[in-house]
Amino acid sequence: MPLVTVTTRKGKTAAFKTAVLEGVHQALVASGVPQSDRFHRVLELDEEDFRFDPRYPDLASDRSKDFVLIEILLSVGRSVKIKKKILADLIENLQRAPGLDPEQVLVCFKETSWENWSFGGGRQIHV
Repeated sequence: MPLVTVTTRKGKTAAFKTAVLEGVHQALVASGVPQSDRFHRVLELDEEDFRFDPRYPDLASDRSKDFVLIEILLSVGRSVKIKKKILADLIENLQRAPGLDPEQVLVCFKETSWENWSFGGGRQIHV
């Protein structure tokens, strides 16, 4: 169960946020995540609460107000090959809709053990 968090600056339209979340989700589905496994959230922050370096570490152009930070929390076990596929699909999807420049997208994969998930009712189905 990936948990997706997208952080943006305030002022993005519902259509923009939906397109980003859908682009991320479809990349995850293409890597084997079930279509119905959708747990997403959007954090919108004021400029003073969302600070970032314009070019770190080696961007071709400056980050702008369109910059999005995408955190994907996954259970351990996905290979580097699968993560590369997710990244490639995600970037392709976000270029198509909402039309994001790939330089405006930072993705961070975070992994946790299977026993750290309870999908409801306090049940740990993977232990």
